[in-house]
Amino acid sequence: MNAREIRQMFPILDQEVNGNPLVYLDSAATSQKPVPVIEAIDKYYREYNSNVHRGVHTLGTRATDGYEGAREKVRKFINAKSTEEVIFTRGTTTSINTVAASYGRANLSEGDEIVISYMEHHSNIIPWQQVAKQTGATLKYLPLQEDGTISLEDVRTTVTADTKIVSIMQVSNVLGVMNPIKEIAKIAHENGAIMVVDGAQSAPHMKIDVQDLDCDFLAFSGHKMCGPTGIGVLYGKKKHLEKMEPVEFGGEMIDFVGLYESTWKELPWKFEGGTPIIAGAIGLGAAIDFLEQIGLDEIEAYEHKLAAYAMGKMSAIDGMTIYGPKEASKRAGLVTFNIDDVHPHDVATVLDAEGIAVRAGHHCAQPLMKWLKVSATARASFYLYNTEEDIDKLVSGLVKTKEYFSDVF
Repeated sequence: MNAREIRQMFPILDQEVNGNPLVYLDSAATSQKPVPVIEAIDKYYREYNSNVHRGVHTLGTRATDGYEGAREKVRKFINAKSTEEVIFTRGTTTSINTVAASYGRANLSEGDEIVISYMEHHSNIIPWQQVAKQTGATLKYLPLQEDGTISLEDVRTTVTADTKIVSIMQVSNVLGVMNPIKEIAKIAHENGAIMVVDGAQSAPHMKIDVQDLDCDFLAFSGHKMCGPTGIGVLYGKKKHLEKMEPVEFGGEMIDFVGLYESTWKELPWKFEGGTPIIAGAIGLGAAIDFLEQIGLDEIEAYEHKLAAYAMGKMSAIDGMTIYGPKEASKRAGLVTFNIDDVHPHDVATVLDAEGIAVRAGHHCAQPLMKWLKVSATARASFYLYNTEEDIDKLVSGLVKTKEYFSDVF
């Protein structure tokens, strides 16, 4: 199945924006949804909408089977040992906050260290800032190389015997950098620390094997991988999850409730308080089926090809600054850039007039913007439904943008 055939499975892409065919280049923010995912959610609400786990009636059983069936699909997708290690959350943000609030508070104290990097998304910075304040732990930052990559030598220097948690994104949502998570995890473990991985930008685009990476926790979101919004995953090694306390309390996650004491369900349900995100999980399961039908290796290779094509075309534009590794083989399928003397919001506005959707701003990565010495950037991010023609239209739009502002000023 080629990109043009895949594109036809995404109804939203078949429209005009401002009188031009839509060119959607903002998948790093959220991906579009294919027909099989839309149909799976629609079928749940039309045919077997019911709460899960509680009832013995037919609709309840079907809903439970769909919900728990999606958990098994996630388990296989990331190669977790057991569905006990797969927790459904609202998304990457909730997943990382759960680790920080539960594992972090229980295992950190004054003098301990948390190591993250300058490239992290705010969702992988603020939870650690908060738990550091609450426990007296110290937050340390891995330095970046000139091209935005992480040096393993710097990891060995920064991670010490006092480090208890290392939390790094697998793929940067700004630089496109693909971090050596397996090697970083090894260094973390050698120093007695655990490894937390922000997989928001990697799970949609490449195969992930949590056992091979040997990470202790992995967080990712459904909406960036062709699934619905409001659903995400927290993977955790069973030995950690069993010792962790829930962070939300109420229905579904309890075993026994007394007047003054309560006990919790076994894994994974003790972390899923309240009515769970049933339709979201079923939609995520359908998204996983869709991605695996195409093949994650094929998707990753195709996006490397698109990135290389975009880098070549965009680099030829005078006044263009591209951030991150120059070699397309070292980056995921996105290109973050600025045009001299043109604010990225203006770039995005002019491109939108041409029907081209890109992201502009700090991309929830203000520390990285400071490191790059800019206030904001523009970003074009690609996915399996994009084509070289989309990139040609982007480049044409960027040339028009540059010419427009040259004439104005």
